Amino acid sequence: MLAPWGQGPWGTGVSVSVPEQPAPLLRRTFNVPKDVVRARLHISGLAYYEAEINGVRVGRQVLDPGFTDYQETVLYAVHDVTDRVRRGANAIGVTLGRGFFGLTSPTAWNWNRAPWHGEPRLLAQLEMDHPDGSRTTVATDGTWRITDGPTLSNSLYAGETYDARKAPRDWTRPGFDDRSWQEAQRQTAPKGTLRAQGHDPIEVAETIRPVDIRELSQGVYVVDMGRTLAGWTRLTVRAEAGTTVRLVHGERLNSDGSVLARNDLVPGRCQTDEYVCAGGGADEVWEPRFSYKGFRYVQVSGLPAKPGPEQVLGRVVHTRVASTSTFSCSEPFYEQLDRAMRRTVLNNLHGIPTDTPVYEKNGWTGDAQLGAPVMAYAFGVHRFLTKWLGDLRDSQNAEGQLPVIVPSGGWGYHDLAPAPEWTTVYPFLLREMYRVYGDERLARDHWAPLVRYLDWEIGRLQDGLAVTALGDWLPPGYGGNPPEDTRLTATAYLHRALTGTAELADLLGDTEVAARYRTTADALKEAFNAAFLGSDGHYRTAKDPDYRQTSNCLPLAFGLVPPGARASVVDSLLADIARRGNHLNTGALGTSVLLRELSAQGHPEVAHALATQRTYPGWGYWFDNGADTMWEMWPLDSRSRDHYFLGTVVQWLYENVAGLRPGDAGYRTFTVRPDGRTGVDWARTSVRTVRGRAAAAWSVVDGTTRLSVGVPVGATAEVHVPAADRSAVASPAGAKWVRSEPGFVVYTVPHGSWEFVARA
Repeated sequence: MLAPWGQGPWGTGVSVSVPEQPAPLLRRTFNVPKDVVRARLHISGLAYYEAEINGVRVGRQVLDPGFTDYQETVLYAVHDVTDRVRRGANAIGVTLGRGFFGLTSPTAWNWNRAPWHGEPRLLAQLEMDHPDGSRTTVATDGTWRITDGPTLSNSLYAGETYDARKAPRDWTRPGFDDRSWQEAQRQTAPKGTLRAQGHDPIEVAETIRPVDIRELSQGVYVVDMGRTLAGWTRLTVRAEAGTTVRLVHGERLNSDGSVLARNDLVPGRCQTDEYVCAGGGADEVWEPRFSYKGFRYVQVSGLPAKPGPEQVLGRVVHTRVASTSTFSCSEPFYEQLDRAMRRTVLNNLHGIPTDTPVYEKNGWTGDAQLGAPVMAYAFGVHRFLTKWLGDLRDSQNAEGQLPVIVPSGGWGYHDLAPAPEWTTVYPFLLREMYRVYGDERLARDHWAPLVRYLDWEIGRLQDGLAVTALGDWLPPGYGGNPPEDTRLTATAYLHRALTGTAELADLLGDTEVAARYRTTADALKEAFNAAFLGSDGHYRTAKDPDYRQTSNCLPLAFGLVPPGARASVVDSLLADIARRGNHLNTGALGTSVLLRELSAQGHPEVAHALATQRTYPGWGYWFDNGADTMWEMWPLDSRSRDHYFLGTVVQWLYENVAGLRPGDAGYRTFTVRPDGRTGVDWARTSVRTVRGRAAAAWSVVDGTTRLSVGVPVGATAEVHVPAADRSAVASPAGAKWVRSEPGFVVYTVPHGSWEFVARA
């Protein structure tokens, strides 16, 4: 079976075939001859592990280690277990879960047939240092024992079945008799390079009580957690041995009040846990270990009586990332949008940025591209996104292509692909990581695969334009692809990727790539305008059924519109929004830039009207119908109610309403420009940057605007004060006037706290 740490081969078990075998338990007893001053457990259990030493759980992490392309990378964790081991007899026990690595459920993305797919296995090494400088090592070798555990099945999509009658007592303590267990057998190691896990682990972040429990039918109860979450239910039950309690999880209810739990992409059982009671007259407390669900409601059956709130607690589970920013303003709905987006993002952080905690759990690249600016503003995601950038690199094939989901088990290179609006997340994220965190190292580390990817995209241009299988996904009235010619969005995103990468090339001193990508970007822009800018002054494609807002706001946002056409493009956009009664008709791509571009073009009142729209399609329509998170689609029957790529309205709240937007080099420069003030009397925001706290706050009282700005050490802010001209502004000493422009007077300020007053 198992060899010393770092020398391969991997651990356990019995080869399994469908039907699925129980989660294996592995244990080893060992003797420590001396006192211990330091102990570290290095462990990688695939797909997931839960370890105990002397009956005490190791760490707070769950669903660990992080999911990767196991052909390329396998992660291990390191735990300080100094307080777990002792001189004399000790025991270590590990339970293994399947995750994506050992998934047996057939799925649309073929996870069960991935090239790295295999049965659960373990590699571990416990190192204990003694006062005299010697070390005792316990590794996964031939002395470990194995047996089937009480977790009879575990699937990320289907849920878990646990039979408490089969749970051995005290099996991770030294005195347990494991003579009936088998010897653990050596298994072939995955091909991936073993690497230390550097990103934040997934943890149980919060425990919540349900707000309502009602009886659906005799013995069947529906529990309402009061909010949409990702995680699982913690069950407390007292019942006879063999009693089976079923917990069915879902984000919404069927018309009869039952919980909707169905996944057409993964046939069969969906988000359902089963607990078989051990009996004995005492309370039994159980929660899953190797799967998570997206839900608000839990349908419970099999209990001897109606459960109380403490018996069915919601456990909120996501990657542990710190909150790094604040936002508040006088418009309560804006604050509601901010809370909903933050919750939605957290519900989709599980080692990778996922697209829904219910249906897919995939790392869709386009979703992350749209959501990354919000993630990086709201939360500390540097380690999280650094890990996922490694996943992107691992997923690149020999030709340079990236798949549309990352990690991938082979799906997404031809299925709904290629799609540069999705896979240009690679250059975009590397550029953003320098912009937000000042991380030049990442760009250097990824430079060769990044250039190889963009050269692959350039090499497949057709008539000077990029082609895609996706486009502006899920606009109102369409179930996926939009009706227009999707070369428009594909080319726009590739143009942005090339210009951003040219900036990174300048930073890294690669003059050849910088020049080549700028030349290619210029040619793309010329071909783009020749193909799509019409004689009537706005962008359209031959396939358009009507005016497409995305086709016009995206070129504005990405700097593709010739100066002479900017006014007509803006006018056409305003006219269409007005014709629709202040409604958008954008999918995920257009929605991410529409409001910010309206504000940038001097029309904050239109952005405000769209943001506060209460009828379909609009965010207010969702929230008037019970939303507490962002949804995947505009209609009320949206498949997923926990999907962040249409929630990018909050980027506009941070950057335009409150007015703070990152500049470059880890906020060495940033801009304060509150150009989205319509309908708002005051707003404030702050963000904890790598240099310190950056902040902006403004208020209007009796026509006088006060704008306060906080600049961290080593940074400079460009402050756009809302005023008709310079004479109307009382500026603090040390603020340097730069220029005046329509509606704003611009200053630069260094480190410190600054307050500007603009008189009416």
